[in-house]
Amino acid sequence: MLPKIRTIAAGFAMAAAVGGLSLPAVAQDYPHDTVVLTTHSSPGGGTDVFLREMTRYLGKYLGVNFAVENVRGGSGAAAMADIATSPADGSRFYGTTPTYINTSLLSAPEYDFRDMSGVANVFLDPQIVFVRAESPFTNLAEVVEASKASPTAVKFGVTTPGSLDRQVMEQFKQLTGAQGPVITHDGGGELLISVLNGTVDLGIGEIQELSTQIEAGEIRLITTYTKERLSDFPDVPTASEQGIDLVVNKFRGIAGPKDMPEEIYAAWEKAIQEVLEDAEFKAWYEAQSLVPAFMGHEEYDAFLEEFATEQEAFLKEYGIIQ
Repeated sequence: MLPKIRTIAAGFAMAAAVGGLSLPAVAQDYPHDTVVLTTHSSPGGGTDVFLREMTRYLGKYLGVNFAVENVRGGSGAAAMADIATSPADGSRFYGTTPTYINTSLLSAPEYDFRDMSGVANVFLDPQIVFVRAESPFTNLAEVVEASKASPTAVKFGVTTPGSLDRQVMEQFKQLTGAQGPVITHDGGGELLISVLNGTVDLGIGEIQELSTQIEAGEIRLITTYTKERLSDFPDVPTASEQGIDLVVNKFRGIAGPKDMPEEIYAAWEKAIQEVLEDAEFKAWYEAQSLVPAFMGHEEYDAFLEEFATEQEAFLKEYGIIQ
């Protein structure tokens, strides 16, 4: 059966610490001078990096200053509660990833994605598998072979229990018969440290949170969960090329409290499209292999609902929830 996550990614592709201040260059009629973006990600994690980098450029199109806050706890539950209970006035938003959908389905938090409103999607974020530079593993076949020889030989690293990468790792094990513990972390930054110090043998991540270590030669990529090879890493084979039918794309966007004024949604839709065309920001996100995938408020809300339905079916199919 075609993995649910692959079906979702294909459909989406078709639809095509506080910090990060960005001073506006062009005044807009936005009702706040400062906007806070929260993330469940730890400092240095994928969403944290995405929000901090984007807000360097977004302020001049929205006409505001930005602050990024890391609201930790419950695999995104604390951050969701923070936004769901905030005033619906355009002053506070959340950086979305599949984690907040999965956490909603896996742990039934007091506030979940349904208590929030999709504002706009920005990117698809290709997932890669990485190991430390001195690792003996150079491909997925070696990982599978070693794990089958001894159930404790390979320790798999992922971020939070509700993350997409946790789901992908479990799916990888199902498809290949690989054995071994899956060790969760508070975010991409902590996962990277675990790979570097040998606590885990490999991890799933994104280029944007690993670029410094890749350039320094501290880690190696052994596969990408993309349909085609990444243009910046042409020597890294896809999982499909290695005989594993698994293609994944992680979405990154913005959500806010429910029922915000229509002019707030419109302002964000306009600003996101403008910042995606900003030459400096474009140079950054292309270097991180991020794929622009804009969706406005109504389209994004519908997508998130469909994504949640597909995810629930996937989680039941693999026995993760009843």
